[in-house]
Amino acid sequence: MKAEIRFHSERIVMSEQQLVSPELTLNDKAHSVIPQIGFGTFQIPPEDTQRAVEEALEIGYRHIDTAAAYYNEEQVGDALKATGMAGKVWVTTKLRNCDQGYDSAMVAFEESRRKLKVDVVDMYLIHWPFPAAGFYKETWRALLRLRDEGVIRVPGVSNFLPEHLRGIIEDSGEAPAVNQLEVHPRYSQPGNLKYCKAHGIVTEAYSPLGHGKDIESAPVIASAKAHGVTPAQVVLRWHTQEGRIVIPKSKHVDRMKMNLASAAFDLTDAELAAIDALDDPHANVSANPATFTHSQSWADQHVRGNI
Repeated sequence: MKAEIRFHSERIVMSEQQLVSPELTLNDKAHSVIPQIGFGTFQIPPEDTQRAVEEALEIGYRHIDTAAAYYNEEQVGDALKATGMAGKVWVTTKLRNCDQGYDSAMVAFEESRRKLKVDVVDMYLIHWPFPAAGFYKETWRALLRLRDEGVIRVPGVSNFLPEHLRGIIEDSGEAPAVNQLEVHPRYSQPGNLKYCKAHGIVTEAYSPLGHGKDIESAPVIASAKAHGVTPAQVVLRWHTQEGRIVIPKSKHVDRMKMNLASAAFDLTDAELAAIDALDDPHANVSANPATFTHSQSWADQHVRGNI
């Protein structure tokens, strides 16, 4: 996988100055290697997505995160095709709630793969457990079949709480390699992180910077001054030093570069602990996975302001 990640098309040429993400080895059957710092595309409008992804690839990102519910998979695919990077960088997408169920998931996956213009999707996640519908166990079995057929490299989940993880592990006998969760300094979900670690599941943090209070907190500001970096870089380094994948999002090239450069220094154990201590179980910015019941259809996402 490392050779694939580091492949460079004629359009994207690696220079000595180009930024490179650290990597993690996952606990899947193939022991896949994933770039630890990815580029997130949530709430990037379709008309801006191709440009943003092309810029991210040129900077050095080799991991792109999207979802069917973001309604920009096709533009991500256009960027991959235009740069010659389709099939040569890590691509993650996710299954919408309204597409859950064994047969529905199989159909939805093929649609996502078509839009992304790739033969193999590196990681395919169940976006939410959506327990009210009761389909997440059979949906997980569909993802395992797609993995066995060779069209998904790594099946995984997103927003799964320990009770949902237990359900699919007991039903299928297999744990996901990755659980993508809302994690940031003021909402770090320590109980869920502990459960994931105990079962060999790597946490991938979405909304990794949280909101203003996270990067404006005293421990983060102090660490930024001590290391001569930005508060956002401190928070991202907190994630990566503690073994999480991160997918920060920005449409601004300078911020994209700073995010990818965040692994160039190390926080001390005391600094990591001080940021850990910021956790507030009520500081989430996303929904509660146990009660989230939105369909993620286009109309639903549009009404909620996500697209």
